[in-house]
Amino acid sequence: MHTLRLLGRCVLPLVLWFAAGEAVRFGLLYGATEVAYGDFRQVRLVATITLLTVVVLAALTVVTGMLHTLRGALWEMRAREAEGAEDEPFFTALDRVAPAFAVLYMAWGFQTEDARDLQQMDLFHHFFDMTEAAFFGEKSQVGRSLIDLDWRVSVATMVVAFGLKTLFAKLVERGTGRFYGFAAAFSEFAFVFYGLNATVAVADARSEWVEHRTVVVGTESMWTKAQDAVPVLKTLTGVVNDVWPLFLDSVAIPLAWLTVAMLVFGAYADDTRTMLKGTRFERGIDRLEGSHDLTKRSFERVTGGFQERWVPLVNSLRLVIKGGAPLFGMMCLCYVAVTVGAQYADRAVRTLVGSQVEWAWVYLEPPLAFGRDLLVTVVTMALLAATFDLAATRARLRGEAFTTE
Repeated sequence: MHTLRLLGRCVLPLVLWFAAGEAVRFGLLYGATEVAYGDFRQVRLVATITLLTVVVLAALTVVTGMLHTLRGALWEMRAREAEGAEDEPFFTALDRVAPAFAVLYMAWGFQTEDARDLQQMDLFHHFFDMTEAAFFGEKSQVGRSLIDLDWRVSVATMVVAFGLKTLFAKLVERGTGRFYGFAAAFSEFAFVFYGLNATVAVADARSEWVEHRTVVVGTESMWTKAQDAVPVLKTLTGVVNDVWPLFLDSVAIPLAWLTVAMLVFGAYADDTRTMLKGTRFERGIDRLEGSHDLTKRSFERVTGGFQERWVPLVNSLRLVIKGGAPLFGMMCLCYVAVTVGAQYADRAVRTLVGSQVEWAWVYLEPPLAFGRDLLVTVVTMALLAATFDLAATRARLRGEAFTTE
């Protein structure tokens, strides 16, 4: 009900933000498929990957804008204003959200969808060129914009992007200047995208080498025999393989987006101390902070992947639980219901419209996909805002203040 209330008050700006984001996204993807072909191929590929990086930054801006639009309708924001807190400008929130958004975006692999959309746009836009090349037995460059970059150029651009990423990260830590967080996120995405070609080449070489190693073959054989000898192990493995993807889609991913929402609304903590606050493990963090620098660096290196991917989610879960455990379950349930409901609605519309000519969906697909994505995104943003608002309000009534920026 609170989600519907927020939608009723903010649906128009939410729709405008989404529509503007889709228009910018289409323009950038189309431009990337145009600039990729012609003379100076390597320079053009660098420009293409740069445009892909801007596509992700456009998504960051749109998500932040949609959530920022909902701020004025939240009970928590009104309570802060009553206490004398000033409303935060959009660009301030954007600069704060950007670094954490980049980490979560990369940690959960959301960038693969952007790369896939660029690939599909390239194949569709240059379909006849690809067909003509295949007809004459020639090698086509269509669909290879992200993997044809020379590995030496990849390494050089990765070094530059890494240097910028490190520089802007230091500036963000100092808290000086504006848009350093946004620049750090751009450098983070650029570092990953520019290194895609080099990573693919190394991965192919390593996978071919690993597949023929005796230890790998022996381990796979032992694991297969163990599953045959212990049927329970095989059953448990099958259950985990079936349940784990569902857990990620229905619990972990909503928490990741809730983390972004909390950043926009000014209540968030990404460190291990906040996650363990009030537990017996907090003492261990105190001891770690008083230890030698080498010890702390080693700990950060060992737990780095865990911290980037799971600590923000655990913090979000912990803050939501303060508002009542059923709130978290209801958020996940509504998130899944919106996603699955939209898929069934899409199928129903396709069935009702029908088509005697299959190619008709070439022009029917875009408006249908736009309407589906618009509905899912707008409702999801309102759901995240409502979840945060209920949790923050209940925590405030109980005298438990959220971590505020």
